[in-house]
Amino acid sequence: MEMLLFRAFLAACALILLLVHAQEPGFISIDCGANSNYTDSQTGLYYVSDASFVETGISSSVALSYQSDSLEKPLWTLRSFPEGSKNCYHVKVTEHGRYLMRAYFFYGNYDEKVTPPKSFDLYLGVNLWDSVVLGDVSTSIFKEIIHVSPSNYIDVCLVNTGSGTPFISSLEFRPLRSTTYVTQSGSLMLYKRMNVQPTTNRTIRYPDDVFDRVWMAYNNPDWKQLSVVYIYDVDSNTDYKPPQIVLESAGTPKIASDPLQFSLSTPDSTSQLYVYMHFAEIEYLSENQSRRFNISLNGGLNGNFSSEPISPCYTCATTFHFPSVFIGGHCDILITKTEDSTLPPILNAVEFYLVKDFAQSETDQVDADAIKNIKSLYKIKDWQGDPCAPQEYLWDGLDCSFNGSNPPRIISLNLSSNGLTGEIPPHISNLTMIQHLDLSNNSLTGSVPEFLSQLPFLKTLNLSGNMLTGSVPVELTERSQKGSISLSVEGNPNLCASVSCGKKRKKKKVVVPVVASFASLFTLLAGLAIFWRLKM
Repeated sequence: MEMLLFRAFLAACALILLLVHAQEPGFISIDCGANSNYTDSQTGLYYVSDASFVETGISSSVALSYQSDSLEKPLWTLRSFPEGSKNCYHVKVTEHGRYLMRAYFFYGNYDEKVTPPKSFDLYLGVNLWDSVVLGDVSTSIFKEIIHVSPSNYIDVCLVNTGSGTPFISSLEFRPLRSTTYVTQSGSLMLYKRMNVQPTTNRTIRYPDDVFDRVWMAYNNPDWKQLSVVYIYDVDSNTDYKPPQIVLESAGTPKIASDPLQFSLSTPDSTSQLYVYMHFAEIEYLSENQSRRFNISLNGGLNGNFSSEPISPCYTCATTFHFPSVFIGGHCDILITKTEDSTLPPILNAVEFYLVKDFAQSETDQVDADAIKNIKSLYKIKDWQGDPCAPQEYLWDGLDCSFNGSNPPRIISLNLSSNGLTGEIPPHISNLTMIQHLDLSNNSLTGSVPEFLSQLPFLKTLNLSGNMLTGSVPVELTERSQKGSISLSVEGNPNLCASVSCGKKRKKKKVVVPVVASFASLFTLLAGLAIFWRLKM
């Protein structure tokens, strides 16, 4: 009893310290649809409004009947996207950083229709992360993935597949150590994460877990529970740092001579699976006691793996994972005591991840930067996420070329009748593969820039119906006359489109200053002659 009270006291102190001190560095917690920032009383995590991460959507709150202490506060609000096929969150991160990312979804009858959407898609950048399939009104789900960001930002997009309005409740980013959850290729989508034979059925996350992993209770009726009240200062000598509260209990066979065995069925026969198992000895062993065991995957047969003997140490954590990915539809894991072991095997916690190979390339970086500058200049909110990918959701007004695994390139831009003002944006000069450019029927002013004639693949240029002035560059006019480009500039009253206009403009740039110099010299000489005569 005294130990239980002491443990409760330590937990209370830890929570107080958590609320006083900042959360783990690098954590990003976004409450979607929230109007203000706050610290969550249950986890001590600091959540921010999503206003600076997304440009579209509608903020809403779940029905009042769901806003209670039993529901985490980040699920009280959400953002829905009734318009547009693709809507994205744009989050700044550390380039090449490894992140655990998690998105929560809770319908909570926010729209008073009592019917959640059947499904919609969740994209990580240009690749499908997963489909979101909801249950009833009161069911909350989350999607989690471990991903290395190729750039200094990550786009998380919700895509309308025609089965209801997409929405999201919260979005979380947790930096991980670069030495953990390393794969041969691809990202790791959480399949299951289990706290084995726990002393409590509550879900474990931050602050118990420094990486804010979510641990669900797993109780196997064929196993018995080993547990301790408290292990002082568990030395987590693994970079994975499983939570101490998870290590304080374990599953072991009811019959000491039996192995620990559990099976897992993957979504299909081509699924690739990574398994991580966490161990800590929680019994104080006497000198004549030992606990050693082997771990095998599918019996170690047909090329599958069998480990060297493992002997967990007291008050320290050990993480084991198979050195290569498992491929197949059914996974059998067997933990068997060695012949010289006096005690049966144990298992404290286990994680399963499915490999997600993100094969689709993002738009060429130079093209993407150029078109995003144009988006920013004209404040085009409908342009969300990557410009060209996925191909079925490329930006309105764009056409792109796709060549195998090479990054897509922008080959067409149509901004006709979009209310554009100011001069023709210089960022277009960086769209070096563009073939068709339509800026007609806007209110563009200034001259036709020379860089348009330098775009090597440009075949169609429509600048009609604007307020452009000056003359069309000679190179563009000559290309039009030769038939290598279709040029339309009508409807610009103060714009000259003939070759002679361009040549006159070029000639004046050279001749006028020279003529002016001679005229000034002649006037000076004439004045001196008159002055000389008067003096005589």
